[in-house]
Amino acid sequence: MSIRFDRTGTLYLAAPLLGVLARGREGKIPILMYHSVADEDESALQPYYWIATTPAQFLQQMTLLHERGYRTASLASAVGLLQDGRGTVERTVVITFDDGYRNFCRHAFPVLERFGFTAAMFLPTASIGDRPEVFNRRECMTWADVRELQQRGISFGSHTVTHPQLHGLDPDRIREEVLRSRQTIEDKTGCAVDSFAYPYAFPQTDAAFKAMLRAILEESGYRYGVCTQIGRAGAASDPLFLERLPVNSADDPKLLQAKLAGAYDWVGGLQSLAKRVRRPRTKTGSQK
Repeated sequence: MSIRFDRTGTLYLAAPLLGVLARGREGKIPILMYHSVADEDESALQPYYWIATTPAQFLQQMTLLHERGYRTASLASAVGLLQDGRGTVERTVVITFDDGYRNFCRHAFPVLERFGFTAAMFLPTASIGDRPEVFNRRECMTWADVRELQQRGISFGSHTVTHPQLHGLDPDRIREEVLRSRQTIEDKTGCAVDSFAYPYAFPQTDAAFKAMLRAILEESGYRYGVCTQIGRAGAASDPLFLERLPVNSADDPKLLQAKLAGAYDWVGGLQSLAKRVRRPRTKTGSQK
């Protein structure tokens, strides 16, 4: 079995260091990123890249949150806590799901409801129909599913229309993806949509692209957003590009606890460094 570098670094380096320095624990909110909740064979991939969580593991993870006194918050509430300084962020967590997979209805929602937890689901609207559509080889929710879950406390946001890699697209195409998806969800549910999840790897080192995307999101009516940049959200986080912690079947209680406490945040720093190194040089030979 190969060594999983992120787990080893988190449990045997970062977590002990946090315990000694008592830093990184307070003032930030973990936003958990889930995708599919089902029994899926992802053994061909390194666990770092898994996007599925087995129902048994999901129950174990939610039980851990419940037993440790965590309360769930919406993105809007989390941003408010972080920015206005009123109230404590301790034991606050945001639970999010990308892609609108229908197994959420059967395997995730009953567990969330059991513990009184809320969650946000981000929909690629081209894959949500009156009948189940398939995206990434998985069946997606129907609009009837979405409306029923919304009535029972699940919030919904945009994950674009067709789930493209936005980085590299022209602004008009990006605008169409983010605006039309929001309009579709509002038309189908009758409720306002103010949150967005960036699909695929987030280009956090491209300042020009981030500024352009932020402007498009703001003009399209979004106030909050999440991305795939790893870490916990803090007061300095951009409300439209909040960091998240990926969770999957490989997150046993010890690793999940370390992530919640901040011991996994170092992976986000390494992630950003790697992207800066890989970025192509400009014509003058400098790197942005």
